[in-house]
Amino acid sequence: MNDKNPKLLIMKKTLFNFKNLLFVVAVLSLNSCVKTDDYELPEIWVSEISFDGNITTIAAVKGHFDFESEDIYTFQNTGVAMEGYVISSDEGGNFYKKLVLQNRSSNPTSGIQVLVDDGSLYNTYDFGRKIYVKLDGLSLGYNNGSLVLGIQNRGNVVAIPKPLIDDHLLKSSETAAIEPLRVDIRDFNEGLKNLYIKLENVQFNLNLFRESSPLTFAAETSDEFDGVRQLESCETGATAMLSTSTYADFRSLLLPPSSGSLSGVLTRDFYDDFFIIVLNTPEDLSFEDGARCDPEFFKCGENSTPGVEILFQESFETITTLRMLETRGWTNINVSGGSEVFKPGTLAGNRHVRISAYRTQEAPLEAWLVTPGISLNNSREEVLSFDLRSSFDNATILRVYITNEYSGNPLTTNWNLLDAQIPLGPSNQAATNFKRSLIDISCMEGTINVAFRYLGGIPDKTTTYDIDNVRVTGN
Repeated sequence: MNDKNPKLLIMKKTLFNFKNLLFVVAVLSLNSCVKTDDYELPEIWVSEISFDGNITTIAAVKGHFDFESEDIYTFQNTGVAMEGYVISSDEGGNFYKKLVLQNRSSNPTSGIQVLVDDGSLYNTYDFGRKIYVKLDGLSLGYNNGSLVLGIQNRGNVVAIPKPLIDDHLLKSSETAAIEPLRVDIRDFNEGLKNLYIKLENVQFNLNLFRESSPLTFAAETSDEFDGVRQLESCETGATAMLSTSTYADFRSLLLPPSSGSLSGVLTRDFYDDFFIIVLNTPEDLSFEDGARCDPEFFKCGENSTPGVEILFQESFETITTLRMLETRGWTNINVSGGSEVFKPGTLAGNRHVRISAYRTQEAPLEAWLVTPGISLNNSREEVLSFDLRSSFDNATILRVYITNEYSGNPLTTNWNLLDAQIPLGPSNQAATNFKRSLIDISCMEGTINVAFRYLGGIPDKTTTYDIDNVRVTGN
């Protein structure tokens, strides 16, 4: 048959016109469904799925993983699907190619992550949507502190590839109102991982607001992959970390300086060192104008200019052992039953003292470093100064105190809390820069002692602190 056959040309032309007509009708039909004033898309109706097989729970799926061997488990020939409710949203860029599911829309007891090779999951699997995950062919593994479902690839569990998404994820017509689980920071545990939680009466740590403007969620130069910001309970003082991706749309927003509540997914940081809360959107924060609950600091005045006379000075340059520190009159003691104390250290040729709970197996770890007695009897306009550095920061767990009634035992002494500049270091690396505090102590009399108190402990409060150049001056 030849393409130049007149009958064939007429048939082709007729077919072409018919296709054009169908296209026009389709466009007109779509436009008739759209409001001309705001161009809203018509609501997509989802029919209830039918699954010819058994339904299982998230807890049952997680029970297949052996935490002793940590071997990847692959589901085969089960004919089973897992059901769950979506509690994550990648619309704001804070979650990436993963769905977090929990077993119930309210009072959940189990959650899990499903890795999916799709960068806009919220379009299909919206927040609160009930979905079913067909397990056969999927693997269960442990990544970055969380159990995950995905595809096994060379000893790892990776995201379900796009061509297979519809084979494993089935969307139901149910979209539930997710009720966040109200918890206390002190109650964080493995059973709460990958659940949608709510913290009430919390605030961001005061040191996040020391500069000319508050820090952002995740747009600081030290935020390499995630911005980790400390929250603290106004009721108990317990601390937790809010983590925001440096790819999140709201990374540049300033942290709210007030107190309030927030809802998000509780999970673990990338290195599985501590719990973190991840927001879906900044609207999940409800801080408005809640009053802050900072501690009451001891304050003499506003003078921060060092005097001409040095009343006390320690640079630690010649201190290389614990014994040398003690012979100079310093109290260096662990009061929580462990052995870890402040230790002489050096970095880039600079000597200082350092403490960290990391790799100590101590929980809690409370250690005190107290200066020798410093006489203020023959001076005035005294100023205390010291340099602090924070590394591998996962909580602000250092405080500085002063007293003129030191008993020789930090636990039986009446201390005054100072408004020290506690630095916020990077969460996954060592820092190089110190931050100096200059504090007016001119209203103190007699002999004073200054104390540095570290209260941390494994596994999630292990920040490393370096102390240097402790000095008291006067006129």
